[in-house]
Amino acid sequence: MPEPSSPRLAVDRLSHVYPTAEGALQVLENISFTVQPQEFVCVVGPSGCGKSTLLKLLAGLFPPSEGTLFFEGAPLAGPSRRIGLVFQKANLMPWRTALANVRLPLELAGVPAADADARAQAALLRVGLAGFEHSLPRDLSGGMEQRVALARALAQDPDLLLLDEPFGALDALNRERLGAELLRLWEARRITVVMVTHSIPEALLLSDRVLALTPRPGQVRLALDVPLPRPRRLEMEHSPEFGELARRLRAAIS
Repeated sequence: MPEPSSPRLAVDRLSHVYPTAEGALQVLENISFTVQPQEFVCVVGPSGCGKSTLLKLLAGLFPPSEGTLFFEGAPLAGPSRRIGLVFQKANLMPWRTALANVRLPLELAGVPAADADARAQAALLRVGLAGFEHSLPRDLSGGMEQRVALARALAQDPDLLLLDEPFGALDALNRERLGAELLRLWEARRITVVMVTHSIPEALLLSDRVLALTPRPGQVRLALDVPLPRPRRLEMEHSPEFGELARRLRAAIS
C-alpha cells in the first residue's frame, strides 16, 4: 500500500442524476473517497449501481449533479490529457493500423510525428504487441484489440489511468492473461489506477483497495484494504486470506 500523501484524486459528496422520460433517475448518491499516487483501486458493485457513470465522472466527461472532484488538488472541470481512459470496448478506428490508433491522441495533442511514433511503438511493446504495429483491427483478436486500447492510453503517459471493465467482453483465458499483463505493467510503472470490474477475484488480485457500491443509487458500502503481498500471483486465489476478503466483498454487494 502506498504511503499516505496528498491524494491524486479526491471525490467529495458526489451524486449524479440522469433525466429520463419517466423522471429523474439517481444513479450515485453522496460518494466520497480519495486515491493516493501509485494506488490501484477497484470498484465493484451490482449491475446498474453506477460504476461506469462514476468512472466517466472521474474522467471529466461530464460534471456531477452534486459534489466535487479534485485531481491533484484542483477541481476537475473537464477531460485532462493527464487522465487516461479505457472502456470495455476497444473503440478502435477500423481503417487505422494498431500503431495509428495508438498515435491518434498524440496527434490530436500536437505531438511531433516522430515523437508520436516513438511513443506509440513503445506503448505497443509494453503491452506485448511488438510486430503488430501495422495490423488493422479486423486482423486482431479481441484480447489484442484491448491491448491496443490500453497502449493508446499508456502512450499519453497519464498520471491517472481509468479502466471501465476493460476485460469484461473477453473469454476467461484472455481475461486472466490480460489481468496478469496489467499487473506486470502496473508493478513496473506504478501508475495511479481506478478500475471498474464485476469480478471480485480480479479486483482482489489487482488492487490495493476495493470500493464496494450498493445497488442504485450507488453509495460506498465498504472500502476494503487488500493486504495481500506483492507481486501478486494467480495462486493466491486459493489462500484462506483471499477467500475471506472475497467473502466480505460478496456480503457487501449482495
